[in-house]
Amino acid sequence: MSHEAPIVKILGLYFNLSNVVMITVASVIVFLIALLATRKLEMKPTGMQNFLEWVMDFVKGIIKGSMDWETGGRFHILGLTLIMYIFVSNMLGLPFAIVYDHELWWKSPTADPVITLTLAVMVVALSHYYGVKIKGAKEYGRDYFRPVGFLFPLKIIEEFSNTLTLGLRLYGNIYAGEILLTLLAGTLATGVTGHLIAILPTIVWQGFSIFVGSIQAFIFTLLTMVYLSHKVSSDH
Repeated sequence: MSHEAPIVKILGLYFNLSNVVMITVASVIVFLIALLATRKLEMKPTGMQNFLEWVMDFVKGIIKGSMDWETGGRFHILGLTLIMYIFVSNMLGLPFAIVYDHELWWKSPTADPVITLTLAVMVVALSHYYGVKIKGAKEYGRDYFRPVGFLFPLKIIEEFSNTLTLGLRLYGNIYAGEILLTLLAGTLATGVTGHLIAILPTIVWQGFSIFVGSIQAFIFTLLTMVYLSHKVSSDH
């Protein structure tokens, strides 16, 4: 993963074209999954509809474990979108990487800290928005001074730390996995001996990376619901 990123400058702003392409690909895949699963709805779901309903029930269980459903039900679609989008994004870089003219074009979008931190900022911003919307600005502001006022600076620091850890945890796990796969792929390219040595570790690490990618999608969604619960529930 030592290849350069395809960067272009437009109106004084720098854009990573690889990120743009991979974000688009992940979004299209999630959209197609949702479209195929809901195209012909049946009372007894099968195939893609059955899969999507299972994911919806899974996310519903995550929400219920964080807050009451009356409050958390409004976040159901958010959780469903996050877990599917992050899972797909985590998987995109596992089968292969595409390098053209020493620039890396195909990878997991979540292997870039810009993407994961953007997702984290979005989640934290949403938690503040819904906290104000549900509790009201005055009551929400008082939460920062409970149970005692001198904890206010610590709660501000906590907001920044939550954002950083949420984004960097996802980035670190996916990026590390792709780094090792790249090293193993380099070993495979060294001839017959390299193939024999690296093929089994590559297969094992591919399977482990799928597991890690799935767990990270779950953890990100779970922590999103926990953060939202802390902001919108009156008992926090």
